[in-house]
Amino acid sequence: MKRFLLLFVISFLVHSCARVGSPVGGPKDTLAPRFLSSNIDTTRVNVKRDIHELRLDFDEYITLKDINKNLIISPPIKNIKRILPSNIANKFVLIQWADTLQANTTYNFNFGNSIVDNNESNILRYYNFAFSTGDKLDDTYISGEVKDALQIKKKAGSNENKLVVGLYQVKDTMNYKQKPYYITKVDDDGYYELNYISPGKYKIIAFEDENGNSVYDPGKEKIGFQKEPVDIEKSVSGLNLSVYPSKKPVKYTEMKEIAGGVLMLFEGHPEEVKVASLNEKIKDVKITHRPKSDSVRIWFDAVKDNVGQEATEKLVFSHDKGLKKDSIYSASLFYKYNKKNAMDVFSDNGGGSLAPKSDFKIASNYIVDKIDPAKWTLTVKGDSLTTLPFTAKISATNPYQIQVQSDFVSGKNYQLTIPKETVSSFYAKNTQSKRFDFEVDKVEEFGSLEFTLLNPPASKYWIQLMDESEKVVYQKYTKGDKVKFDILKPAEYIVRILVDNNENNYWDEADFTTETFAEDAYVYYKKGVVRALWETREEWDLKDTRTLDNPKGNAVPAPAAPVDSPPQEKESVKQDVKKEIKSNNAIITPVK
Repeated sequence: MKRFLLLFVISFLVHSCARVGSPVGGPKDTLAPRFLSSNIDTTRVNVKRDIHELRLDFDEYITLKDINKNLIISPPIKNIKRILPSNIANKFVLIQWADTLQANTTYNFNFGNSIVDNNESNILRYYNFAFSTGDKLDDTYISGEVKDALQIKKKAGSNENKLVVGLYQVKDTMNYKQKPYYITKVDDDGYYELNYISPGKYKIIAFEDENGNSVYDPGKEKIGFQKEPVDIEKSVSGLNLSVYPSKKPVKYTEMKEIAGGVLMLFEGHPEEVKVASLNEKIKDVKITHRPKSDSVRIWFDAVKDNVGQEATEKLVFSHDKGLKKDSIYSASLFYKYNKKNAMDVFSDNGGGSLAPKSDFKIASNYIVDKIDPAKWTLTVKGDSLTTLPFTAKISATNPYQIQVQSDFVSGKNYQLTIPKETVSSFYAKNTQSKRFDFEVDKVEEFGSLEFTLLNPPASKYWIQLMDESEKVVYQKYTKGDKVKFDILKPAEYIVRILVDNNENNYWDEADFTTETFAEDAYVYYKKGVVRALWETREEWDLKDTRTLDNPKGNAVPAPAAPVDSPPQEKESVKQDVKKEIKSNNAIITPVK
């Protein structure tokens, strides 16, 4: 009898302490959790404004995956107090808040892909729950597609699409630093759908919500928008957006010691920066800044001025890039002269060999102000007595680079000698002699690539050849419908065009604060294949919307989901046809 009681107690304890889980054996559960009921009645209208929680019951134990990233409430409800389940699986979702709800407003809780069953992690995809504090549910919607205009390919191993689409109510004063009135996530195929929208005028934006705060951060997140408000009286489909890199607000960040002086750094891309020395010792300075560069170099003679020679000294410089326009700001650093930062020159050819028909390039860690090539010598290796004619000049586009031109012969080895003090900067000269040994590659080891452009840009553009890491290997700044790269290393290249619409020699990002679109950009849907001794010719229609991820183009859209479906039914239908573009009231707008 005692043995029987002992076994009974052990069995009871094991059963009571057992974790929630699937039974051993039997078919694997492949079904997503099923919604059963909520604390809000089935009509979901005339919900009291002083309600402070939403409870959703399901047919099995669930957990919430990345709920803070997935859950989007439109319009936003502030002061969310608690979301369950948190760590332990349960058969319900509970959201509690402190705010009083707005009158005559439809609220939509979009859970994205956060609701999963506890046993097999089956996802209840794109689940929405809506209710209204008025006498009806708003049933209008906006749908369309969002794409990253400069995305080459989807990042391998990254399953999270951070793109969102938001609507702001058009008012006299609009605060874009707050969450949009309506907001939804873009799914993995680029499709979005904003449901239960109240009729009215809205400003629509799409952005890459990198930090998950549901607010667009200029300069840190990509942005796409439409200038004209969207007037929503009926449902709108086919409203497509493209996101581009965004312009950073200009702001001073720091200064640091560099070879030859000081580097002043900014966020953003200032067109012009005015800098002056506020130091008694340093009166003679040179300021160099290329328009749109985020750095300003301040050059001075630290040895002659006896600055930072024996001990660290505080240096102060003024600049005009701060929070207020037409204001002067000061910036400082503690400076110590580094003797290792002497002026030097080195090869800038990407290796020990030189491509055929190319200039030999020399770079310096200082800006090059003057050169004395009459004292330099160029010879064929092994024949030091015979000097070869050449010319040398400072690069017109890069003041840190020198270009040496000669009739270099394919397959031969050369030596270029540069004596010390024959390359000058503002307050320094190269302190050591340098000899460069290099070989000119054979022409038959290279190929060419030519593009004929259909619907080419009307203004100048950069056409870029990039490697797999999206690093620009070759580029040309040109105009017209034909471009040819003559000497290319055999490889497969990603091809991109950035259009300089305003021809300011800089590709301008999108600026939402001034409603300025980014300049045009295109990515070729095929790789540019270069083979040795081959002349590859490609025809590229810039109106072609195919991509590297989808070189055959999009399939014909499926029929639209019924507009009047209940939320959970509508979303399950959408999962099968999420690539649809609804035909009613279609608005196809070329929006950036």
